[in-house]
Amino acid sequence: MTSPKSLAAKLRADESIVTAWASLAAPILGELLGRSGFPAVTFDMQHGQQDFGEVREGMSFLSLTDAHKIVRIPVGEMATASRALDIGAECVIAPMINSVEDAQAFAEAMKYPPVGKRSWGPHRAAMLKGQSLPDYLATANDETVALAMIETPEAIAALDDILDVPGIDGIFVGPSDMSLTLSNGAKLDPNGEKTIEVCAELAERTRAKGKIAGVFCMSPERVHESRKQGYRLMAYGFDVSLFMGAATAAIDACR
Repeated sequence: MTSPKSLAAKLRADESIVTAWASLAAPILGELLGRSGFPAVTFDMQHGQQDFGEVREGMSFLSLTDAHKIVRIPVGEMATASRALDIGAECVIAPMINSVEDAQAFAEAMKYPPVGKRSWGPHRAAMLKGQSLPDYLATANDETVALAMIETPEAIAALDDILDVPGIDGIFVGPSDMSLTLSNGAKLDPNGEKTIEVCAELAERTRAKGKIAGVFCMSPERVHESRKQGYRLMAYGFDVSLFMGAATAAIDACR
């Protein structure tokens, strides 16, 4: 069941979306997260254990729910961005976009001409949306969301130029890598004062450009804080932590 309003339309209308984060090589987990009430599920191919086939199956299972489909690709694998769209992703997050050149390569893989250079082959995506191929083409560039991950001082310095690249719809902030790069590897501090300050600045600059701001959150409190900062796509609900937490609570209740 596909939601009647696209993820792109919701985000551009300033709606707030919390996405679960799926990393385990078990495609049905995406469906379970969708059925639990998460409005979106992100399949992580950068640090997750799943391969492309498992992500493909996971998105097929997720189509049985109303949750939106998001994929984070591995670093530099722009061809995988196009393939993720072809199998039904509504949004792709590309890590370590540090320059205009990185952003241009990402946008080219995400958008059809004249905006980009995406190659034709969205048969599965159109099928999951219940669209004809001509109808898919007519809406694809508007309804596929390209989010560039901002995680380094270089990316922060280049942010305005990255956001000006045609086809880049917004950013997604990774606070863990951000804290590592800001400290030159000295500490991992995703909830630190400096990291949160930079996150607030990035949201403000992104929204000033009329673009979408997304961020990974380490707690429900950070989801609420990020929403106040201007973020509209917040990732919270890491599958490993969710299932381990539920399992621990279940066995503790039996002791």
